[in-house]
Amino acid sequence: MNRPGTRELLAEGVSDALGFVVGGLAGWALGQWLGFDFFAEPGYTPRAMAGLALIALGCGGGKWAALRWRRGRAASRK
Repeated sequence: MNRPGTRELLAEGVSDALGFVVGGLAGWALGQWLGFDFFAEPGYTPRAMAGLALIALGCGGGKWAALRWRRGRAASRK
């Protein structure tokens, strides 16, 4: 079994981190647009929790998109 090299591991880490952060920012922007701004609400109101859920979904979606991007990139190299 081939072990991934430093370049592949670095690409995996950076793409995961970028996907996570960009996805979280997209979820936060969507929450603001819909009126569920987690950071603007005082306390843990239902609106704030909805905003937090959108941020979390964005983080997960961004990480998933990064994984799909890496798999597509690896398949095109074969």
